[in-house]
Amino acid sequence: MAAPPTPSPFAASSRRLVAPRLRALLPAAAMSTSTSNPSSSTPGPRNGRPISGAGEQAQPLLPHASLEIAGARRGLLAGFDSLRRPYRTFPVLAWNRHVETIFAAFARSLPAVALRRECLRTPDDGAVSLDWVSGDDRTLPLDAPVLILLPGLTGGSDDTYVRHMLMRARSKGWRVVVFNSRGCADSPVTTAKFYSASFTGDLRQVVGHVLGRYPQSNVYAVGWSLGANILVRYLGEETDKCLLSGAVSLCNPFNLVIADEDFHKGFNNVYDRALARALKTIFKRHALLFEGLEGEYDIPKAANARTVRDFDEGLTRVSFGFKSVDDYYSNSSSSDSIKNVSIPLLCIQAENDPIAPSRGIPKEDIKANPNCLLIVTPQGGHLGWVAGEDAPFGCPWTDPTIMEFLEYVHNEKNSSTKDSISCEQQSVAQTSSPHVSVHVQR
Repeated sequence: MAAPPTPSPFAASSRRLVAPRLRALLPAAAMSTSTSNPSSSTPGPRNGRPISGAGEQAQPLLPHASLEIAGARRGLLAGFDSLRRPYRTFPVLAWNRHVETIFAAFARSLPAVALRRECLRTPDDGAVSLDWVSGDDRTLPLDAPVLILLPGLTGGSDDTYVRHMLMRARSKGWRVVVFNSRGCADSPVTTAKFYSASFTGDLRQVVGHVLGRYPQSNVYAVGWSLGANILVRYLGEETDKCLLSGAVSLCNPFNLVIADEDFHKGFNNVYDRALARALKTIFKRHALLFEGLEGEYDIPKAANARTVRDFDEGLTRVSFGFKSVDDYYSNSSSSDSIKNVSIPLLCIQAENDPIAPSRGIPKEDIKANPNCLLIVTPQGGHLGWVAGEDAPFGCPWTDPTIMEFLEYVHNEKNSSTKDSISCEQQSVAQTSSPHVSVHVQR
């Protein structure tokens, strides 16, 4: 139901308290000692400005040396304020990538916002849910830019990182919609199929639906983790026919074979089991849909999965026609899609991400594609980035940079559109004038 027209859909942020099990993971020394990010004190540019010698011409502002920047579009970041400052993680949390990841998951504030749900029926009789900000259909202009948000595996519109990005984009006058995949955020499951790292059909339908509703708007997308992998694969499949005007990928595993290897090492088993439990929870709510399935399905294995790999072996890879789970991972990675991306794409990764290993980032392909830009932060964990002015409980460090990139691309696109229209009008005027004749009747 839509919210009443008078009250604002936005309310004060509610802060999640650190769970007892999180406190148990924080050593006493870390809880009592403040440390600074070593990379922020590394000698180099001051405030992002290269040091010039006597008589040298002043250089333009550049991204700070604590950030790794790669890609042909890196020049557009020279004027971005958020990247001229050093990357400084919040003290205590940055000492361990797992602490930062878990802290962000349990302790980051959850902004309150009223949402209006829309369910879309897919061609195979499945369903996905779109969560729009209540009242925006009445208050925002029809040509306001639209931002589609794609959460990570089993994530949805009630995740803190999604809500913070939603709030920031909405504060800039953007229309925002969260794309909840099948079964996520209580999205209905109506067929014996969920979603996968390689399945882009639902996203393609959502993009078309959004553009059909707002044909005067430019549409953009931001994806996190598995949502980022799906988004980049979609961009690579669409190539120069892509209907999106720009996109951002965050914590993208890129190479799922490498990510799967690391997923079973050390503390990463905690994430693996947690995600497997989340998948099983969704599955058990709709278990009757999977009764009596024939073929290679191993429903008991999926229903009792201890790892994500178990769930994918028993159900996911069969649903989407892969010979094995290894075949599924090797053919669902978005690293191979980068070279075919034809719209502006910003990729932000953390060097110490435990779930999306940095060695899986296709850096050379990103550098070779004039449409792509890569930012790698020294810390951040997975979906953490507890750094910046709003740390530790506020938005991730990435949000201001994402918005700066999107606004730059949006302004760039609008400017080129206006120039194109102006040139067309001049061309019409020039070609039309010689054919104008006046006949005077006497």
